[in-house]
Amino acid sequence: MAKILIVEDSTFFRQLLKETLLFRYPKMDISEAPNAEEALKKVNILSPDLIFVDIRLPGESGLDFTRKIKSTHPNIPIIILTSYDLPEYREAAR
Repeated sequence: MAKILIVEDSTFFRQLLKETLLFRYPKMDISEAPNAEEALKKVNILSPDLIFVDIRLPGESGLDFTRKIKSTHPNIPIIILTSYDLPEYREAAR
């Protein structure tokens, strides 16, 4: 069973993504975090197979969070989510 972590400050969007994933992949184990601080704790405890992270989070940005995770857990794939269509975000995510 795949372990997924969704890091998103919007409860609505976090739940929508979770429900969508579970509809398609009902056996997924999905955890949630509303900010980078809580997500970092969950990554260390759960060791997820995949992380979805919003680019804009309260406190620490999703990009900063991604850098931290990649430095300690380089093999965890991270999908960066945003509703902003800005070239700066695309470049920074790469």
